[in-house]
Parts: sequence; C-alpha cells; structure tokens
Amino acid sequence: MLRHLGIRPSQDRNTALFQLATEIPTAVLARTLGWHIDVAVSWQRHLAGDWATYAADVSQCPTRHSNI
Repeated sequence: MLRHLGIRPSQDRNTALFQLATEIPTAVLARTLGWHIDVAVSWQRHLAGDWATYAADVSQCPTRHSNI
C-alpha cells in the first residue's frame, strides 16, 4: 500500500539508520537497535561516523567558564 503511494519504507528506514549511526556512539547504537557491537562498529566505520576518537577530540576543546 505504501509503495502504491510512492513511499519506499526500506529506503526511508535505511536512511534513518544511516543518520542515527553517524550521530550516536557505537555502544548506544548497538544497544538501542539490538545489534551486535561488531555490526554497529562496521556501520559507523562505513559511514565515517567512527566514535573511537570522540574522547580525544572532546578533551582538546577549550572549556567554557560561566560567570555564575
């Protein structure tokens, strides 16, 4: 029925999964979707959303001090 209306559920689902894989850490992706961690790692590496260097990148950012 959706295809008859011009909506391709599998394509839209994959697009949403690709976007999610680039936005959240691997462990969260795997747990949220019920995937094995190796699958989540593979997806993120394929999509250039590897979070392996996240902590290092964050530690290099200057901290902001509020005037509270």
